Amino acid sequence: MVLIGLLLAAAGEVVRTTAQRDREAQLLWVGHTYRAAISRYWSTRRTYPQSLHDLLGTEDGSPLQVRYIRQLYRDPMTNEVDWDLVPAPNGGIMGVASHSTRKPIKTGNFETADKAFEDATSYGDWQFTFVPGLGVPPRLNPTP
Repeated sequence: MVLIGLLLAAAGEVVRTTAQRDREAQLLWVGHTYRAAISRYWSTRRTYPQSLHDLLGTEDGSPLQVRYIRQLYRDPMTNEVDWDLVPAPNGGIMGVASHSTRKPIKTGNFETADKAFEDATSYGDWQFTFVPGLGVPPRLNPTP
């Protein structure tokens, strides 16, 4: 019975770790999607959006509605649309970060724009920001 209990505990840990790695991959995809949307918004308007809702498109009834993002994505770590908004120097938002204080499993092999994530102590330190002139990394292919 003790051996079965130990095996079940080990299996549970593997499942938990796998689920967290999946959520990390989703967080990277969603963060890159927000970063790219903010980049497109800035490229067309030369200003940062004032809210995430601005990325959904114009509300003025114009026939040429521009959408920078399909929907407001949930933070995979909190399962809510409760992002920490990274303020831009001259107003607006230049990025998003998770509210999660959990420690990341992934600590290396990040894309160039995400190299600072290697020193993160929590998912909240993974700030997906757009800065004009620095470029935007390619989006990941998998869909969350």
